[in-house]
Amino acid sequence: MLTIQEIFDEIKSSGGLTPSRRLRDIATRFPDQVAFRDKRFGIWNEITYGEFWTQVQYVGSALNYFGIERNDKVAIHSENRPEWLIADIGIQSLGAISVGLYPTNPPAEVQYLLSHSESKILFAEDQEQVDKALEVSKDVPNLSKIIYFEEKGLFRYESDKLMRWDDFLDIGKTEYEKDKNFVTSSIDQIKSEDVALMIYTSGTTGPPKASMLSHGNMEWTASIIPEISFTPNISNPEYLSYLPLCHVFGRLVDEIIAINSIGVINFAESIDTVQRDLAEIQPSIFPAVPRILERMHAGTLVRMKDASPLKKLLFRTASFFGNITASRRLENPDDLIAKITNFIAQILAFRSLRKKLGLLNVDNAVSGAAPISPEILRFFMSLGVPIYEGYGMTENSAIATGNTPDKVKLGTVGTPQAGTEIKLAEDGEILVRHPGVFLGYYKNEEATKEVLDSDGWLYTGDVGEYDGEFLKIIDRKKDIIITSGGKNVSPSEIENNIKTSPFIKEAIVIGDDRKFLSALIGIEYDIVSNWALRKNIAHTTYRNLSENEEVQNLIWEEIQKANEYTSSLQIRKFRMLTKELDHEDGDLTATQKAKRNVIIDKFSDLIEEMYK
Repeated sequence: MLTIQEIFDEIKSSGGLTPSRRLRDIATRFPDQVAFRDKRFGIWNEITYGEFWTQVQYVGSALNYFGIERNDKVAIHSENRPEWLIADIGIQSLGAISVGLYPTNPPAEVQYLLSHSESKILFAEDQEQVDKALEVSKDVPNLSKIIYFEEKGLFRYESDKLMRWDDFLDIGKTEYEKDKNFVTSSIDQIKSEDVALMIYTSGTTGPPKASMLSHGNMEWTASIIPEISFTPNISNPEYLSYLPLCHVFGRLVDEIIAINSIGVINFAESIDTVQRDLAEIQPSIFPAVPRILERMHAGTLVRMKDASPLKKLLFRTASFFGNITASRRLENPDDLIAKITNFIAQILAFRSLRKKLGLLNVDNAVSGAAPISPEILRFFMSLGVPIYEGYGMTENSAIATGNTPDKVKLGTVGTPQAGTEIKLAEDGEILVRHPGVFLGYYKNEEATKEVLDSDGWLYTGDVGEYDGEFLKIIDRKKDIIITSGGKNVSPSEIENNIKTSPFIKEAIVIGDDRKFLSALIGIEYDIVSNWALRKNIAHTTYRNLSENEEVQNLIWEEIQKANEYTSSLQIRKFRMLTKELDHEDGDLTATQKAKRNVIIDKFSDLIEEMYK
């Protein structure tokens, strides 16, 4: 087996490889190396790279049997699982275009995405996703086949469009036996400029747009893997697959970094078991979105409140030494005193805490996809798990900037990645240029021209500050608040400070054309409920708990704490959201980002109350 350095040298010398070519290479040389572990009914099942490649060839052969040709679109609607990656790379291997749907997409969005993409075949996970597709199938004329992974509840369904995954693979196996070189030959015909993926944007301000990423984009991304800060530095790295594979961040980690590093991809049993699966797998690398880190932080603080006096003392003492570690490491990653204080903190409490969190084997991690409070990052650094904030988006293959162990500055998203150019427009908008920048939006030339200029610069829509080394994100250009007094305010900075509280899940800052700032607050129900029970506060529902006066006093205290860390205007009033924000209700995007305009409109009565 190759060492990780030998693997990186190969990737560099090849100039980068697409997932299908890299998989073919690995399966030829290391067919018995474990590629996947998939937990079902409490048991982890293994799939080797040889089996992975064989099934990819069956998928490619079966798609060809059903008439899928180069540049045709094929969609996948499922939670993360081995079949997702097998289907995805099988689609790419033909030169067809893979389209990912979020498992939480409601029927109306499923109809839009399938119709807009002109998908001809859909891979659906189970009865839930099949039902959505069948409900809208009359409005999706291009859709000819629905291949489902799980049979439960579907054996009585009668539709010519439906087919079991195993039956689909059987057809693929038969076709493969007729021409064993078909898929390999198709891969060799793929050109760098060919579209490989269509990844839909969040759709915070309108219908989602389909970003077209090419095989060349992925080749370049693979070529800079050795330079990416959160790339594993050990052979046979372990990954936990939980970031949605239909999102560019999940694709970057599982399909490009994990496969290129010949890693083992462990699929979480479900999104609800991620914390338990993390603790069981203890992965080598942990890519995270802020929401996961915020919940880990909040959960730890709440558990400590309920801990025994001895555990509280050990945690406080470990935190003292951990804070010294974090402060000194920010100045010098190799600081000797930081190593000593970290050793003491680990012995006292943090080693066992890291094991419970599933971070025992993680040397460093990355936070991306959304802004995160520096206080959360400092907390994890004090635990001995430095988490380096990075920046990227769908339109640049998730690659732009990142903090690294040698160069880290909290409150920034780091320095440009290898081969990446960064500059600011006159209004402060961040512009990015590198070979990973996308081809444009499918069937939307106008939107493409708005973000891509003739020199290849991508206009990100984010406003930032750049000193020539570190980049700091101020906010989305469209989200900047201008008060009635003419002051520009970044709501995300304030919202992240507020969400540092373990009791607060959502914070929406209001103040555009207003005299002062206010906020809509959503509680972290489980944690606030636990607090309320200890206070003997009776409650039955989310709304009932949110409207309790003592809970509202608690939240106001937390907002006042956050106000102390806010460099701009402070929150003067707030109101509690009376329901949890939900994707199916249109409050959140598929990536769980709040749709600010929708929420402001939906809760306009609460907002107006604050400004009477």
